[in-house]
Parts: sequence; structure tokens; C-alpha cells
Amino acid sequence: MMVKGLSIKFEDYEKTLPTLLKMIKFDVELKKHENIVLKPNLISGIREECTKVEFIEPILKYCMENKNPGTEIFIAEGCDGRDTREVFEELGYKDLSEKYGVGLIDLNKAEVEEIVNNDFLRFDEIMYPKILLNSFVISLPSLVVNSEGEISASLHNMLGAFPEKYYRGFFGFGKDKIKKFPLKYQIHDVIKCKMPEFAILDASEKGVILAGQAFEMDKQSARLMGLDWRSVEHLDLLDEEDPENEVED
Repeated sequence: MMVKGLSIKFEDYEKTLPTLLKMIKFDVELKKHENIVLKPNLISGIREECTKVEFIEPILKYCMENKNPGTEIFIAEGCDGRDTREVFEELGYKDLSEKYGVGLIDLNKAEVEEIVNNDFLRFDEIMYPKILLNSFVISLPSLVVNSEGEISASLHNMLGAFPEKYYRGFFGFGKDKIKKFPLKYQIHDVIKCKMPEFAILDASEKGVILAGQAFEMDKQSARLMGLDWRSVEHLDLLDEEDPENEVED
């Protein structure tokens, strides 16, 4: 069973991340899957908000060393208002993918499946990338307060799954059509398509790295930022409708 949540003191990426992954026996989990997607948060294309390639590399290296021989690993993102390929190159992900021989996927242009879910609160349907549906998805954000003043962590990171070609506005370059709904509903409904199976958060500026179930890690992220997680609207919304979630202080 995957660990619910773990926090480890940050020293540096090259030491801390392999130590954490060994502690949780992540190699055992990796061997269960034929396709693995690493999902950094590059959605804004703003360097200060994006997942550092230095954080991703030790995780990618560990996955490459511990996966089954036939398993494929991809790095995937769908930027909002920026060309994803340009952002991959600008932030060092193109070089990283070439170094380890893994594919880069622009989710804005990926093959999709139309999902209709009675649990959606605002969307009638969502066009969702098949590669995410058919893979073990690891959400890999940096814990930041973004330019909109929102905590950006593992669930917020999945906004990159909305493919721009289906959600571009008539007069804009970006995912304008999703923005007709408040952010909490955007996140809620895309998570109802699929919750990422695991999350590893770069909270090194707070002195730790977090790993575990995405929803639980986002609660912990709010606490690290000095907030009651219930004040984070999308977390409160997701928690309210799940009777199995225990109320935590």
C-alpha cells in the first residue's frame, strides 16, 4: 500500500529525494506499472512558479533505475498561454529528456477521451488526455503562492491536463474557456476525471520535501504555508463530498 504521507528534512535534491524514495519503497510501486507520467507544474511558464528541473532529475533517475525493462516514462505538461515545447526547452526539460531518453508530451495536443461524470459541478464534459488516464501519474509541483495569490500544489497542478486546443478562447491564446468557472470548480472537476496516483512536492523553501497521496499532501502544504487547509476552497470542496475523509486539524 502506498504511503499516505511523509515529510523529510531537505538537504539537497540529490541526497534527499533518493533517500525519501527508498524510505517509502517506491521501487516496488514503480514495478507495477507499464506507463509512468511525471507531471511537473510548468503551466504558467513563469520560472519562479515552475517545478525546477533539478528537483525532477533525481526522481526521474530513480524511476529509470527501478522500473521494469519494458515500462515507458514520460514527462507531460500543458501550459496555459505559452507554447509548451518552448517552456520545456527554456526550463531545461528538453535537455533532461534527451539525457535519459524519455518522451516529452505536450498535453495541449495529446489524444483525448471525452469524460462525462455526474460528480462534475460545472463542466458538462471534459476532454482529458488519454496518456494520463492510462498511466501512473506522479504530480510534481513546487509549493508556491502563484501570481493569482493561490496555493499551487499537487491538485492545482492538474489544470495542465485541460488541452488548450479544446479550451482556447475565441480571441485569446490560452485556456480561457475553463476560466468562466471559479478556480475551485476547475480543479474539482479535472480531479474527478482522475486523481494523480502519487505526489512529491518541492517544499524546500520551507525546509522539507513532501511525498504521499495528493489530497493529503495538499492539506499538509496548506499547513506549511500557515493556513487552515479548509480555507483552500478546492480542498474544502473535495473534502466535503467525500464521507471517508476524516476531519483533521
